[in-house]
Amino acid sequence: LLLCHAEEAAAVIVSGLRSTDVFVGESATFTCELSHPGVRNVQWWLDGTPLHNNLVTEISEQDGRIHTLTLNDVACHDSGTVTFRAGPLISSAKLLVKGISLLA
Repeated sequence: LLLCHAEEAAAVIVSGLRSTDVFVGESATFTCELSHPGVRNVQWWLDGTPLHNNLVTEISEQDGRIHTLTLNDVACHDSGTVTFRAGPLISSAKLLVKGISLLA
């Protein structure tokens, strides 16, 4: 006897990524909240390149629902599109890294 997992309603994105502007050398944080935990195949991307947890890229998860990406010490070349993917769910936002003007 096989039982369908009907009670496992598909998760939805409650709060998606928001575009952010930061200056060179600062940190940029992106957060995506899902309706419930247990979504598999969670992945972060920057302009199509998969991101992995390391010193400059902090990837964390809270309660299995709140997924956070922090990019530390950003440079101008980090500007681009940040994408969060959890199973079939996708949320994207723009990261704009601004140089510091010496003419201030």
